Amino acid sequence: MKILLTGANGQLGSELQATCPAHITLIATDYSSLDITQTAQIQAALDQHQPSVIINAAAYTAVDKAETDVERAYAINHHAAAHLAQAAQQRGLYLLHVSTDFVFDGQQSTPYMPTDVAQPLGVYGASKLAGDNAVQQICPTAAIVRTSWLYSAYGNNFVKTMLRLMAERESLGVVADQIGTPTWTRTLSDTLWSFVVQKPQGIFHCSDNGVASWYDFAIAIQEEALALGLLSKAIPVKPLRTEEYPTPARRPAYSVMDKRATETLMDCTFAHWRSRLREMLIQLQQQAILK
Repeated sequence: MKILLTGANGQLGSELQATCPAHITLIATDYSSLDITQTAQIQAALDQHQPSVIINAAAYTAVDKAETDVERAYAINHHAAAHLAQAAQQRGLYLLHVSTDFVFDGQQSTPYMPTDVAQPLGVYGASKLAGDNAVQQICPTAAIVRTSWLYSAYGNNFVKTMLRLMAERESLGVVADQIGTPTWTRTLSDTLWSFVVQKPQGIFHCSDNGVASWYDFAIAIQEEALALGLLSKAIPVKPLRTEEYPTPARRPAYSVMDKRATETLMDCTFAHWRSRLREMLIQLQQQAILK
């Protein structure tokens, strides 16, 4: 089986390459080798490689920058997704499109179902929702997989930022009133590989289990990193209110997602986010030993 992967240099793209099953030939592309905002480049890549599946892991994810870089955010998150959906529909290819919890406004207090109304608060979420809608309308056989608070051993993310700041600073403040679910990219990559086989259609949610604030997440990062020797000392971490840490883009106060349909499809229960965090930090520890 041949699969065309976009966004290969991102966190998820790197994880997908690291976990790719042996029977799959993965054509890994990033912006330098395939500009998915250009339909001609998409068609040329599909002509050249003849994949049967497209995994769209490319996204404009700079949440705050998107507030002013609106055209670029929509070009990648909306229009490029539509181009890929059009190509998949024309050629009878299966499309897996990765989306986000930021399509929700955070006003609920119970986990969001895939069928719940999406009302994004900012440009990033709105551009991703526009992409989701385009994929659904153009290519009904596609699967849209929403995830949340992604981190990994690859690239830049909250976990790596916290490890760096905790090593450099004497104290930290972290927002404590935004609630969601941290998700290791391994959970999402395992889900996507399962979907490649089963080819479900529609919108699905994928994250690790449990809930946390960014403050809870930071505390867990420090505790687990200290236990593994990735940090040499503990520092005070202060809980902040959102208004104490203003950002250009508004974030949902609550973006926990209901994963039961995905778990049923995969015949599994996703692990708690804290145990997945520990696994990822062990991976970081092993990488440091090998250096």
